[in-house]
Amino acid sequence: MAESQKPAATVVSFETSLEELEKVVKDLEAGDLPLDRSLDLFARGMKLSEDCRKQLEDAETRVEMLTRKDGVYQAEPFGPDK
Repeated sequence: MAESQKPAATVVSFETSLEELEKVVKDLEAGDLPLDRSLDLFARGMKLSEDCRKQLEDAETRVEMLTRKDGVYQAEPFGPDK
């Protein structure tokens, strides 16, 4: 399949990913899974964790503060140094 014909990746919401990650952690903590299933769940959990981290970083870069300068509100990037 040509690169332009590949189906677009489905973007899962942060809340859905976090909910699934919590379920994965709960299942792993129960400790009553076969090793292969535990490894599969661990890999899935790592991917979900990375997806959530990326979504949070993306959201952080989109957050802006409104500041008032000379009576006019202006948007400024929000960051930890503000």
